[in-house]
Amino acid sequence: MTTQFDRIYHGLSPEVGKFRIAVSGMAWKAEEGEQMVAMQASDIKWAQWIRVARNYQLRIGLKDRSKETFDGFVREDHDRLSHLLKQHFSITLETKEVSFKGWNWGVTDFQGQDLAFLVSNRTAFELPLTNVANSNIAGRTEVSLEFAPRTAKPSRHGPDEMVEIRFYVPGTHTKERGSDAGSDKSDNEDEGEEISAAQAFHDLVKEKAELGQVSGDIILSFDEVNVLTPRGRYDVDMYPEFLRLRGRTYDYKILYGSISKLFLLPKDDLHVLFILGLNVPIRQGQTRYQYLVMQFNREEEITAELNMAEDEIAKYDRLKKNYEDPTYEVVSGVFRALSKKKIIGAGNFQSRNGLPSVKANLKAVQGDLFLLEKYIFFVSKQPTLIELSDIHQVVFSRLGASMGATAARTFDVKIVLKSGSDFTFTSLNKEEHEPFNAFLLEKKVKTKTEKMEGDLIMAEDEDEEMQSVASSGEEVPKPRRGGDDDDDSEDDEDFEASASDSGSPTDTDSDSDGGHTASDASGDRDLMKAAKKGKAKAVPKKKAPAKKAKADESDAEDDNDGDKPKKAAPKPKPKPKAKAKDDDAMDVDEEERPKAKPKPKPKPKAKDDEDGPAKKKQKTKAD
Repeated sequence: MTTQFDRIYHGLSPEVGKFRIAVSGMAWKAEEGEQMVAMQASDIKWAQWIRVARNYQLRIGLKDRSKETFDGFVREDHDRLSHLLKQHFSITLETKEVSFKGWNWGVTDFQGQDLAFLVSNRTAFELPLTNVANSNIAGRTEVSLEFAPRTAKPSRHGPDEMVEIRFYVPGTHTKERGSDAGSDKSDNEDEGEEISAAQAFHDLVKEKAELGQVSGDIILSFDEVNVLTPRGRYDVDMYPEFLRLRGRTYDYKILYGSISKLFLLPKDDLHVLFILGLNVPIRQGQTRYQYLVMQFNREEEITAELNMAEDEIAKYDRLKKNYEDPTYEVVSGVFRALSKKKIIGAGNFQSRNGLPSVKANLKAVQGDLFLLEKYIFFVSKQPTLIELSDIHQVVFSRLGASMGATAARTFDVKIVLKSGSDFTFTSLNKEEHEPFNAFLLEKKVKTKTEKMEGDLIMAEDEDEEMQSVASSGEEVPKPRRGGDDDDDSEDDEDFEASASDSGSPTDTDSDSDGGHTASDASGDRDLMKAAKKGKAKAVPKKKAPAKKAKADESDAEDDNDGDKPKKAAPKPKPKPKAKAKDDDAMDVDEEERPKAKPKPKPKPKAKDDEDGPAKKKQKTKAD
């Protein structure tokens, strides 16, 4: 006699089916499709009844310590199921209470292949340990459990799926000494080793979930592989469907289907990098790693034999039974065959050192910038991959020598993507600019050289500095201006101006020793006015240029420098000191006449002073 229940779900499957119970055993068959699960009567050991999201669930425990779950039963089915199980299999249907308090604190209990979280001695939720991919200690008191995705490639229309859960486990735990632990401990540790409760929970999860001890045959194992990201030494075990990284602290299970790209790139003359791009990043604490970077010595060789039959090996592309080659070639070849991904190698680009990469910095991280056929790949602690087809333009900057010695040796590269984001790589050797630019032009990538206008910036800075210093009465070197061919960057102590080299003379030259400039005449006449009034006042040379353009300022000061030795005749008293310190004549005058400069007054001589500079300004324009 067979009893049937309709619209029952098996496990987490969304497919509904029919559940049947007979003397010979139980079976479930999907209404659509060919899915079917059958259990012999001799294999059934226990049964539980529990409230779940899809009404009620029937759990069947088997003699191999596995279990099968069936959802969709209603409350009225409990009595009928209990009677059938007692009649056919001589087992009692146990009712398991569930907590609905919603608390997030409680007690964990390992029940076979499940991790149960209990609140007030009632089950709040359960986690299947068979689905746990990794267990990590996130901090001192947190343990993170990561679950392997049901599908290798995430689908936009796929169902929501829990991929991680964290437990806060405070306190300490005393680890009792066993047969393999504590035999060589000191006397004060006879009672056991005290470890954090989080560490004890983490170790127990790894043991129960059999992390690092995955069932199945290992095809090939590589010991002590130097992994740069995440940093450490790991044993790499290759299985038919996945690989496992076993380190001292962390263990990772990576499905071959989650590998998106493979790179084999020469780092330098001694090392080779083998990089795995992952669709599902692995995690260490708070950090996620989307790329797994391995480093191999170029000269290191290995002899390996695959634990596979010849007919199985024939199913894979370019997979051999025996290897006796450099280690990086063996590892990359096995990964290429098992993951069924092509290996991306170095392109045609060559730096000045003959390598396919250049040294660069991204923010504060130093790394190698590889220029590949379809990608620009920055390999560092956190690798960054940029597709050439996604680049809007590349901007070069800091190429001018006017920005200083450091800028003359290095330059920056800003890569702007079509999405609007950008990456700025700094401190590239200037010798790499030409091959870098040639590579981008060959790939038809739009480039732009950003002119920093260093000369203009420096000139403006010098103007500000000159004006600030001139206001204090000090002379500063004059910047070179476009169109002012008579300006000198600095004064020459031995230089004496001639009549033909006195700048822009005025028409009111009354001195037979040579033509004086308007600024000189203005300064001398102001001094004569101050002397008549009985006051010793200095007239800064910046007085006249303050009323004129910047081009006249440099001309007037050059003329002053050229005529200073000839001022001894009209002003015999101040000139000896001016000759003693030619460059600082203004300072000497200020020492003798410490009071403020006089304000211009509308006197006849003041008009002459104004006429002199005005005529000089017209003369400068004519030149």
